[in-house]
Amino acid sequence: MTARISPSILSADFANFDSELQRIAAADLIHVDVMDNHFVPNLTFGLPMVQRLQQVTPKPLDVHLMLEDPDRWAPGYAEAGVFSVTFHAEATGDAVGLARKLRDIGSRAGLALKPGTPVADYLEIADEFDQILIMTVEPGFGGQSFMANMMPKLVALREVVDRSGLDIWLQVDGGITEETIVVAAEAGADTFVAGSSVFGAENPTAAIATLRAAAEAHIH
Repeated sequence: MTARISPSILSADFANFDSELQRIAAADLIHVDVMDNHFVPNLTFGLPMVQRLQQVTPKPLDVHLMLEDPDRWAPGYAEAGVFSVTFHAEATGDAVGLARKLRDIGSRAGLALKPGTPVADYLEIADEFDQILIMTVEPGFGGQSFMANMMPKLVALREVVDRSGLDIWLQVDGGITEETIVVAAEAGADTFVAGSSVFGAENPTAAIATLRAAAEAHIH
């Protein structure tokens, strides 16, 4: 199975986005963290920024909405033409309905779970999503340490996905390095968000290749 690497532009140099996007040309996706300073204690990009990135990026945008009321706001990101929109289970009133709406618009639909959110409630509806994101840090800031105690969630999801035969990507976000990506891959992840380990590297292309190789050596 192929490992997908999605560098988070939260770790990029915001003043030089064009050159930063070129530095990660080897990536599979570009992860965009949208934070509203309400759902999480940080403020990043909004829809206008994502619309502009969609116009200039050479790679599919993997948008992660860390905001309140995604039922209201998420469809606008799908309408912008991004590849994937992931919203938080804790913030939506109707996860299945919103996922269906995003798919109808033309985007892949992802569901994200914070570290404190049990996965059990979502196993039976996993087939409603194209991607399920297990947060391996508390959402809001980059540079945090990987939470290995989240791996049982991935193991449970991988069992459901493999049993169903559906094409549901299992993503992890938070503290991904050459060492921790192995742990996540062994637990069942196939899509990996990496911030500082890519953008902080002297050679991001080599960093992406190293992460991908490490994951693929241990992926299911």
